[in-house]
Amino acid sequence: MTITPQTRPWHGVLVATALPLTDDLTVDYDKYAEHCDWLVGNGCDGVVPNGSLGEYQVLTPEERARVVETAVAAIGGARVMPGVAAYGSAEARRWAEQARDAGCQAVMLLPPNAYRADERSVLAHYAEVAKAGVPIVAYNNPIDTKVDLVPELLAKLHGEGYIHAVKEFSGDVRRAYQLAEVAPDLDLLIGADDVLLELALAGAKGWVAGYPNALPAATVELYHAAVSGDLDTAKRLYEQLHPLLRWDSKVEFVQAIKLSMDVVGRHGGSCRPPRVPLLPEQEAVIRAATEKAVAAGLS
Repeated sequence: MTITPQTRPWHGVLVATALPLTDDLTVDYDKYAEHCDWLVGNGCDGVVPNGSLGEYQVLTPEERARVVETAVAAIGGARVMPGVAAYGSAEARRWAEQARDAGCQAVMLLPPNAYRADERSVLAHYAEVAKAGVPIVAYNNPIDTKVDLVPELLAKLHGEGYIHAVKEFSGDVRRAYQLAEVAPDLDLLIGADDVLLELALAGAKGWVAGYPNALPAATVELYHAAVSGDLDTAKRLYEQLHPLLRWDSKVEFVQAIKLSMDVVGRHGGSCRPPRVPLLPEQEAVIRAATEKAVAAGLS
């Protein structure tokens, strides 16, 4: 696929979708399809199924494939960028092929995360998955994977043609400027909700987002205000939303976002083990912050 500014499905607001489960913790595919359609209808540009927020680690292979197919059927493959992370490079490549065959035009890939991989291993991993022939957005999450895709390594991956963008979740906003120097054609995507404004001002081309699952209209407005330089609007919304956005960078981010979804009348629901319910004091903080945002007219 030839990448042009018009064929970069990772631009804009892509929601790392929470996955609705039934009371017995099976996947509710009908609710998931409706959720994807609702997000796009509220201004989001696409979805990222099978990310950490989608609890991909505790899905069966059959469930994981069907989640991708459900999203594509609901909103079209051009709007779906699945996570294809796996312990083995061959398995990650197979997930990239599954996404490609389902009609997706890009995938998101963590570095090797079964161990603390060195640079040679990282390069080999991305080279293998790139053989699937679908554009790759790298996902840098050194907090969880213990493998840090530093700007110099990202520049090598981009120079080899293995990746076209990076979801940056390190929290270090200084890296945006380093990355622009060493890999100016590599698209930077906001990877953590609570550094949205900082990375938008640094030139981010998109946002792989968590909190639009609960408040899509307000968060999309925030993103567009930030990237367009409307700082009065962006600062106001950022201050109003930040008590929620910061939960995207906490261990309990899946439970937090699902709770906010419940509060606003969406189906958030439970998580699969080993994730456990929020502590009462955590639930109280998130519920109060969500109710305050809704009372302020944010949706």
